[in-house]
Amino acid sequence: MNRSRSALRNLILSMLIFGTIGIVRRAIALPSAAIAAARGLVGAAFLFALQRLRKERLDRAAVRANLAPLLVSGALMGINWIALFEAYRYTTVAVATLCYYMAPVLVIALSPLALRERLTARKCLCLLLAVAGMVPVSGVLDGGGAGSLSGVLLGLLAASLYAAVVLINKRLKPIPAADRTILQLLAAGAVLLPYTLLVDGPGAFAAADGRSIALLAVVCIVHTGLAYALYFGSVAFLPAHTLALLSYIDPVVAVLLSALLLREPITLRTAVGAVLILGAAVLGELPENK
Repeated sequence: MNRSRSALRNLILSMLIFGTIGIVRRAIALPSAAIAAARGLVGAAFLFALQRLRKERLDRAAVRANLAPLLVSGALMGINWIALFEAYRYTTVAVATLCYYMAPVLVIALSPLALRERLTARKCLCLLLAVAGMVPVSGVLDGGGAGSLSGVLLGLLAASLYAAVVLINKRLKPIPAADRTILQLLAAGAVLLPYTLLVDGPGAFAAADGRSIALLAVVCIVHTGLAYALYFGSVAFLPAHTLALLSYIDPVVAVLLSALLLREPITLRTAVGAVLILGAAVLGELPENK
């Protein structure tokens, strides 16, 4: 019982941390690719060091068996971060986050093709609710400007990339979740660092002020290393449906903080869209009666 309570506390804390990343990114004066590259490399190093402190080792056989899909999914994860961080720049944190949380619905939509899963009536309802929710969130009913539309499209691109990562993960051969994440983070950083140096130049990090560097360290260590460690520390002690449902603390926190700290307006239409999108995602996570 004590382990379950501790795991529940760690899971909730990890979701609260994930929910603040959009707020922190807004205050970092660095290109999105540079942030994503640092997040991947430092996050992987943090989790690897934590493994060694716990006297745990990578399952080399499992890593070798999954190496190609891990590298591909890691690269997609890195590009997904860039798209999400750019979405935060072009639209509100709330809208970017809600667009990103179309990912679970996209997984439902693509599962019949990628995983040969049956598309049930409930899953079809989830798709309809999510699409209905995206209409008011996207701002098309309000005549949103080009910048806002760019943010929405980038958020949806991030969701699509993350859905691809989830589908690849579902097809992996057995591998510990922490090992999988270390390799994916490392792959993300390894792909994005050369891209960052090529596009933004070696001075991308040197030109940043002290505040941005400090906040970048927070994103790398707290939002990546610590948050993932808390999450994986809870996985073994909680049922799958609890993990799935409590993951929606993240977008709720992001939406609330965007209004409270950034003073970003949440219109009635956005609120309705949020309920539809998150409701569809939660409905898709609930077990179906046989």
